[in-house]
Amino acid sequence: MPALRVLVYSDNRRTREQVLQALGTRPHPDLPAFEYLEVATAPMVLRRIDSGDIDLAILDGEATPAGGMGVAKQLKDEYRRCPPIVVLTGRPDDAWLAHWSRAEAAVPHPIDPFRLTEAVVAVLR
Repeated sequence: MPALRVLVYSDNRRTREQVLQALGTRPHPDLPAFEYLEVATAPMVLRRIDSGDIDLAILDGEATPAGGMGVAKQLKDEYRRCPPIVVLTGRPDDAWLAHWSRAEAAVPHPIDPFRLTEAVVAVLR
């Protein structure tokens, strides 16, 4: 079974590291292994989504200058075959913004490995 390509977007290297550490290479036995692609800018997110080889995008809503929720909304509006998206929100109360962005799931900062894994597995099943 080929690996799932997971794009992780944040301008903060530590946030990207936390996502990778939280999920690991195989977060659930029913899913293939994960292969990560870390990006730090919104233009690179668009370029990678254009490639058509991304199975899941995890976008940091706290990224600057382009936040992950705005990027998620743009992707959902502009790409007919957009991969599922999980956004990382600044706080639990920002879940309504994640809904506006049309992301399939939202997980608040600070990153809780169990909560993130649960959201990612649910989105990919």
